[in-house]
Amino acid sequence: MATTSSDKLDSDQRSAFVASYLGWTMDAFDYFILVLVYKEIADDFGVSLEKMAYLTTVTLVMRPVGAYLFGIWADKVGRRTPLIVDVCFYSVVGFCCAFAPNYWVLFALRLLYGLGMGGEWGLGAALSMEKVPAHRRGFFSGILQGGYAGGYLLASVAFLLVHSWLGLSWRWLFALSLLPALVSLIIRMNVSESQVWVSTKATLERNNTSVRTVFLNPKVLRRFVFLVILMAAFNFLSHGTQDIYPTFLKSDENRGAGLDATTATWIAVLYNVGAIIGGFILGWASDRIGRKGAIIVGAVLTLPIIPIFAYSTTAGMLCLGSFLIQAATQGAWAAVPAHLSEMSPNAIRGFYPGVTYQLGNVIAALNLPLQQHLSEKWGYPMALSVTVAAAAVVVAVLTAVGSQATAVDFTDDPDRAPALTR
Repeated sequence: MATTSSDKLDSDQRSAFVASYLGWTMDAFDYFILVLVYKEIADDFGVSLEKMAYLTTVTLVMRPVGAYLFGIWADKVGRRTPLIVDVCFYSVVGFCCAFAPNYWVLFALRLLYGLGMGGEWGLGAALSMEKVPAHRRGFFSGILQGGYAGGYLLASVAFLLVHSWLGLSWRWLFALSLLPALVSLIIRMNVSESQVWVSTKATLERNNTSVRTVFLNPKVLRRFVFLVILMAAFNFLSHGTQDIYPTFLKSDENRGAGLDATTATWIAVLYNVGAIIGGFILGWASDRIGRKGAIIVGAVLTLPIIPIFAYSTTAGMLCLGSFLIQAATQGAWAAVPAHLSEMSPNAIRGFYPGVTYQLGNVIAALNLPLQQHLSEKWGYPMALSVTVAAAAVVVAVLTAVGSQATAVDFTDDPDRAPALTR
C-alpha cells in the first residue's frame, strides 16, 4: 500500500507525484497566460477589460463539470486512464487558443479548457495522496499545490521571453502550453493504478455497496456542502490576490501602480517564488500541527500584509508585499490537496475533492469582474484590500469550526473512512 511508514518514495510513487505536479503546473501556466495578457487580447479583439474578465470566469465555471465527469469516470475505472485522456484533451484545447480569430472563439475554447482543468486537479491530487506515505501527506500536498504558483511563475517567465524580449504576440504564449503537458503525459503513461482504488473497488463489490450510496450518506452530503463553501472562500482569497494584480501593477488609471510591463512581470516572478516557499513551509507544518492549524496560520498572516501589498507606491515595496502575501495565502492552500483527500470516503475520492474544490471556484468565478468593477469605483488598492481581507477572515473562521482527518489511513473500509468517522 502507498500509506506505508517509509519516508522514501519508490519509482512509481515518484512518477505519480511528478506527473500530477506537472499537470497542475501546466493548468496554472495556461490559466495565468490569459491573466497576464488579457489587456493585450482586449486591444487586439476590440473588447472591454470587463468583458475580457469573463474569459477567466467561464473557465472557472466549467471546472466543476470537468471535475465531476472525469472524477466519476475515475471512481469507476481507476485514476490512470482518465488522467491520461484529460491531459491530452486540455493540452490540445490550450494550444488551439493560439489560433482563435476573435473573442467568441476564444471564449468557447476557454470554456472547453475549464473542463480539462477541472479534471486534472482532483484526479491528480487523489492519485498522489493515495500513493504517498500518510504521515508525509501534508509535505507532498504543499509541493503539489505549489505547482499552481510554479505554473504562474513559468507563465511570467514565458511572458518576459515572448512578449518583452522577443516582441511576439500573445498567441505564441498559448502555443507554448503544449510542452509541459507532453512531459506530464509521457511520465503518466508509466504510472501504475492506485492500489487504494483497487482495494476499494473490490470491497465495494464484495459488500454490494454503490458509489451513490456512499455519497448520499447524510454526513457525507453535509460535509460536501461545507467543503464547497470553504473552497469558495479559499478561491476568493487566492484569485483575489492574483488575478487583477498584474493589471494593477501596470495600470495608470484607478490608482494603479503604473509600472512598465517588464517590471510588473518580474514582480510576478518573485511573488510566485514566495508562494512556493510558503506552500513548502506550511505543507510541512501541516503534518505536525494538523491541516487546520496550517490553514489558519496562513490565512491570519495574510491580514497584516495587505497594506504593503495593495497601497505601496514603489516597485520594491510592491514586490515585498506581494511576495509576503503569496507566501501566506498559498501557504494556507498547501494543506488543501491532503485535507480534501482525507475528508473524502475512499469510494468517491475520484470526484469528491475535485468537485468540492471546483464548485467553490464557481462561487468565486466573479472575483475578477468584481475587483475590476470595484477598482473603477474605489481604485485598485481598496478593491484588493476589501476582497482579500474578507476572504482571509472567512477561510480562518470556517477552518476553525470544521473537521480534519490528518494522516488518516486510506486502507480502512471505503464506505467508512474518513468522512463517516470524523
